[in-house]
Amino acid sequence: MVANPRKAWIAASFCSVAASTFVVWIAQAQPSASVAPVYTADGRLEFPKAYRTWIYLSSGLDMSYLPSTTARMSTFGNVFVNREAHDAFLKNGTWPDKTVLVLEVRKAEENGSINKSGRFQSEGIRTEVHVKDTARFNGGWAFFAYSDETPAQMIPRSANCYSCHQENGAVDTTFVQFYPTLLPIARAKKTLSTGYLAGEASSAARK
Repeated sequence: MVANPRKAWIAASFCSVAASTFVVWIAQAQPSASVAPVYTADGRLEFPKAYRTWIYLSSGLDMSYLPSTTARMSTFGNVFVNREAHDAFLKNGTWPDKTVLVLEVRKAEENGSINKSGRFQSEGIRTEVHVKDTARFNGGWAFFAYSDETPAQMIPRSANCYSCHQENGAVDTTFVQFYPTLLPIARAKKTLSTGYLAGEASSAARK
């Protein structure tokens, strides 16, 4: 019996579409490549070039953790974190090993285009990275600073960023208190540091 040519063509087309759909589904189902810190042979941290595709946490305007009496450039600080770390935080209220937090610092401009008030972000000034890598760093965390995409050396532990984060970080030495989508999760999971809770109670008492 000779098969109907039209039916054979339709069947072949259907199989082709089904196979293509299956291939696409398989590709989408595969987990994305893990984003982990990458180091050079001499211990420098490679610049995380894809960080703007990560999870955006918050922005701060002209924030400073140290008293200053000198005028300085107005800046925005935008914070991003790798997706795996963000997912783990949503589940556990704390950061897993290989967390990478990126602070992108940009100029805050006042005069531009049709803007009549307030400030907007413009060119980047520097990038800072806070990495959790317990096998590599004493204390688990380390800081790196970039002016471009050249691999950076670890900031020495004598820098005040380490003691400041250790003493004031709301969760695992990080400033979750400034991340409005994560602070309620840490509170619910009871992972806020005792130092942060004490400071919060002291601030509330002064009001």
